[in-house]
Amino acid sequence: MTTTSVLPVVVIGAGPIGLAAAAHLADRGLVPLVLEAGPAAGAAVREWSHVRLFSRWAEVIDPVAEKLLAPTGWTRPDPAAYPSGAEWAERYLQPLADALGEAVRYGATVTGVSRAGRDRIVDADRADRPFAVHVRYADGREERVLARAVLDASGTWAAPGPAGADGLPALGERAAADRLAYRVPDLTDPAVRARYAGRRTAVLGSGASAFTALAALAGLAESADGAGTQAVWILRRGITDATFGGGTADQLPARGALGLAARAAVENGHAEAVTGFRTAAIERDADGRPVLVAEDGRRTGPVDEVIVLTGFRPDLSFLSEVRLGLDERLQAPVALAPLIDPNVHSCGTVHPHGHRELAHPETGIYLVGAKSYGRAPTFLAMTGYEQVRSVAAALAGDLEAADRVELTLPETGVCGGSGLYDAPEAAEGDGGCCAAPALGPVLLGVPTAAPAVTPTPQALAGGCCGS
Repeated sequence: MTTTSVLPVVVIGAGPIGLAAAAHLADRGLVPLVLEAGPAAGAAVREWSHVRLFSRWAEVIDPVAEKLLAPTGWTRPDPAAYPSGAEWAERYLQPLADALGEAVRYGATVTGVSRAGRDRIVDADRADRPFAVHVRYADGREERVLARAVLDASGTWAAPGPAGADGLPALGERAAADRLAYRVPDLTDPAVRARYAGRRTAVLGSGASAFTALAALAGLAESADGAGTQAVWILRRGITDATFGGGTADQLPARGALGLAARAAVENGHAEAVTGFRTAAIERDADGRPVLVAEDGRRTGPVDEVIVLTGFRPDLSFLSEVRLGLDERLQAPVALAPLIDPNVHSCGTVHPHGHRELAHPETGIYLVGAKSYGRAPTFLAMTGYEQVRSVAAALAGDLEAADRVELTLPETGVCGGSGLYDAPEAAEGDGGCCAAPALGPVLLGVPTAAPAVTPTPQALAGGCCGS
């Protein structure tokens, strides 16, 4: 058996946290091997390329990664500007992956992780065995890679939550798939714009992604080609001032502006809020339009489209042969779960944490980045960078550095997903949406009939690491 000390540390995923992990490992003299299922760095980020982060460049660039980039002639973006997903991928993630060179492999899907020669049942000399990582490449080849440690930074983007309030797909959800989307729509794409323009769209969710969709649909409604566009905002709880986040008090101004934009969509009549609605089924009317049915029997009027933005969940299927210690509710590491519980914390109140909170009964494997948070939507890129700094130091044997806290997070506001924020000055000035009046508690009923619309032909995650 190969001595584990000469083996690479496998990093699953070439997103922001995976690439930062590789940079920290290399900086510590360890050999990283990044396995990315997509064809380029930041493959998941590129899928929401049209969305602008609510964190500045200064908050989404890892310091050690920047040190690795410096000799390559890389130009650091304006630290006060807010990147879009596309800009984050092209101006930072891809150059970082290029700087790591052959340490990054694309089209490499990890299909399983285990201890070499040991399934999860066997105890004998388990901790002394390297990890066996099974990889399937885009050309059909398969490979078994031995590793001294494994950092799973694959995120949660590929596993969005369903419409059903019980965590399962609503009855009829799969059958209505042609009218459903699970991502914030890119309304700059003509085909996508045509899908939503002049139509009635249900938006499910109460996080930053839902805010982004509501703001985008409101903007479409106010445009020359968007007359008749209307959103129906489906919430499981009621609306209070806290629903829209920190507003002007948010230490991430763009995040606060995002919540205020969603508030404005409701106040200006572009979004009708339906509260206390826990979706149980999606039916079709005589014209094939979806009708949402709540657990208490209430029904929405027919809608043309449904955007489901109910969070994400980790894919643990390829980790079934390693011994993970996960919280039964959040599916996050047991020691981390109390620190990130969304019932208690926003992303800014999560205490910085590292290798000890991320440890599992199986030594040498870590879930990092958004995946470490399981189902909690409170993740920030800055938190992930601190995680991998600590883990890399621990793997290198520098426990003093690994246990040291090197991060202060901004408090207040909402977390989860990415933000829609194209006017930084609006967040920090006296006017714009930041001047919106306070919105007290709102009790709104469920519409029983849809307003008249003119259908158009169908065509079509704070810097939260969008997963």
